[in-house]
Amino acid sequence: MAPLASSKPQLLDPQVLVEDNPFSRTLILNRPKQLNALSYQMISRLLELFLAYEKDPNVKLLLLKGNGRSFCAGGDVAAVVRDIREVNWKSGAEFFGKEFTLNYILATYTKPQVSILDGIVMGGGAGASMHGRFRVATENSVFAMPETALGLFPDVGASYFLSRLPGFFGEYVGLTGARLDGAEMFMCGLATHFVPSAKLPLLEEALVNLDSSDPAMISAIIDEYSERPYLKGKSAYHQLDVIDKCFSLRTVEAILSALDKEAVNMKEDWFSAAVQSLKKASPTSLKISLKSIREGRLQGVGQCLVREYRMVCHVMQGKLSKDFFEGCRAILLDKDKNPKWEPSQLDLVSDTVVEEYFSKVDDEEWEELKLPARFQLAWTCHCKALIITSHLPVKSKLPGEHCLVI
Repeated sequence: MAPLASSKPQLLDPQVLVEDNPFSRTLILNRPKQLNALSYQMISRLLELFLAYEKDPNVKLLLLKGNGRSFCAGGDVAAVVRDIREVNWKSGAEFFGKEFTLNYILATYTKPQVSILDGIVMGGGAGASMHGRFRVATENSVFAMPETALGLFPDVGASYFLSRLPGFFGEYVGLTGARLDGAEMFMCGLATHFVPSAKLPLLEEALVNLDSSDPAMISAIIDEYSERPYLKGKSAYHQLDVIDKCFSLRTVEAILSALDKEAVNMKEDWFSAAVQSLKKASPTSLKISLKSIREGRLQGVGQCLVREYRMVCHVMQGKLSKDFFEGCRAILLDKDKNPKWEPSQLDLVSDTVVEEYFSKVDDEEWEELKLPARFQLAWTCHCKALIITSHLPVKSKLPGEHCLVI
């Protein structure tokens, strides 16, 4: 087996580099030309490394970051589609099963994880970071869950962490694929800290030399380099009352109808972008995404991942809808950005079909996702590491600040 670490970034496993520090390990996602999109090999290696370091008493802390201008732009779904076409849908299911297992390990990890989110954080990149204890955004951060535009749904445990954002901000982010900057990530709680990118080298140096796993000590060090970011005047986060009014409604149709009514008074760019995104997204994806986030509000992280695995297996199988393959064709492969969804309208997606995505897959060889036992912790548990502290605008009618520890 290849060594888990070396004194310098190792080249034996170039998709994940490892820096061996005195009391920590720094893992570097290393596919910069692909914006560090997660391949099956990367996911497998990360899983191997996290499990090994959890048992190593010399490792007190793990840092995770990306090489280049992206932390991680998501899972390599283009490769997943190619594998499905060359083999069968179960190869896609295997990819997501491995990824969701990694997400669960991170969510239940016994050592602190600090993710340096200095760049793009989308899809699978959110799964690799949001479940960790510390999530450091910068002025370069761009967060999004763009799955509904691809005919998929926010996965990697997103139904867990999006549903725990203030009010119904998670539904807004998950359905529209809205892009958030570092300040918005910090304000809504997706990031625990905001550190200017120029200070990151000093922050990392301080962290890797810390001989402790104490979250309070780690947080204190990050605090030394943190700033309270400026939230742009046109940010959607200033309009939580409008977002809650619309995205709290029971159906996607009702949400769109409410947005259309608000359009008379709302001229901000974020609002028109949200409406356009909803109208361009896969109708099927929108409906299963909304139901998924709503169910996530009442479920533990393990339950969310097991349910999301059922859903993604139905998507990979392609019996209920082929929108995922059409979305990947239009957005990632042919890049004509003109997917032909089927059904093409929300009212043509029946509640019966939506429910089927949440049922067991009709295949004799199919099995539920079996998450590993974690220190006598039931897979129905809530994530111990996920701390969401939101900082709400003064004009919001919601409480000024709250901390949700789950």
